Amino acid sequence: MTIDQGLVTRRALMKGAIVLGAAGLAPAMPGEARASNVSDKERGRMMSLAEGFMKRHKVPGMSVCIAHNGHIQFSEGLGLASREDNQPVTPDSLFRIASLSKPITSVAIYTLVEKGLLKTSDRVFGRDSLFGSHYALKPDDTLTPEITVDHLLTHTVGAWTNDNRDPMFIDPAWTADMVIRSILYHEPPTAKPGRKYAYSNFGYCILGRVIEKVTGKSYEAYVREAVLQPSGATGLRIGANTAAERAPGEVRYYPTDDWDPYSINVTRMDSHGGWIATAPDLVRFMLSYDRFKSVPDLLTAESTKAMTTPTKANQHYARGWGVNRGNWFHSGELPGTTTIMVRAANGLCWAALANTRKANSSLGADMDDLIWKMTQQPRAWR
Repeated sequence: MTIDQGLVTRRALMKGAIVLGAAGLAPAMPGEARASNVSDKERGRMMSLAEGFMKRHKVPGMSVCIAHNGHIQFSEGLGLASREDNQPVTPDSLFRIASLSKPITSVAIYTLVEKGLLKTSDRVFGRDSLFGSHYALKPDDTLTPEITVDHLLTHTVGAWTNDNRDPMFIDPAWTADMVIRSILYHEPPTAKPGRKYAYSNFGYCILGRVIEKVTGKSYEAYVREAVLQPSGATGLRIGANTAAERAPGEVRYYPTDDWDPYSINVTRMDSHGGWIATAPDLVRFMLSYDRFKSVPDLLTAESTKAMTTPTKANQHYARGWGVNRGNWFHSGELPGTTTIMVRAANGLCWAALANTRKANSSLGADMDDLIWKMTQQPRAWR
């Protein structure tokens, strides 16, 4: 069983969409309030769909936020943030977002590319690389020195995948630097980078350290400054590990499998799975990088195209984003957490967060299907 399942969902890969124009709308801050184009009847149908999903999967609490043409039009909390004190979920409730952290990291990398501080072709390890001699490699390791930033972004290192030997879930007492040192020396790649897709939390952990090396700042500090604050998504932060350390407004997590949500090192996951967020803040983040006309984008068209173009190794995964027929998306799972966010080709952006997980079940795929169905209810969105 995989602990952190961040692969894109099956149903998301199958969705197609007709692009709706957004011309004529005045520029606005991402997610700025606008009179709702969802009627009470339509909202009622959307809530009914969500409540049926939660009952079917026994989801304690969930937050859903949907924006149309650059403006949040639906934002609701459902169920309980904490069973222990009967605290309800609200749109301001914070959830662990798991692998939705990867698109955030990818955007941060491209901000550095645009500043001229980094190239995706830069080699990461070995002589004349970003890290130089900081990490010791085996003398006969000829493959690790070939790894580039782009290999990490596209999961094409060909090693360190998120199976039951995922490097990011070894000894929770280790720092990220300790994990990287151990894995590079004891488990180097066995295949040439760039040829094979292997979804890797470890690869995105390394990208977090690349950001720190280039900027001289902590990963969290740089991302908040360069990516989140400009988009208005100011409530995101790196999560803590225990229930007692929960942030104000953060939900409790309820597993339905053997994994204790509070036994893993979420803080160490920072750049691949460590952020906590509200659903509206995730939508604000997407609106700032979606290439729709309703809100000015914070990356250039060139950077966005590079970030959302898949590789030959996987036609449905680009650089931190799943892609299919104009839709960009990512899903995420951790013990006690199931999440998804989508920038759809029809002008909609949405995020859905739940405080439970069912390992090896259809919960994630069904959540994806639920939000597509919800977005079909408002006449104005069709």
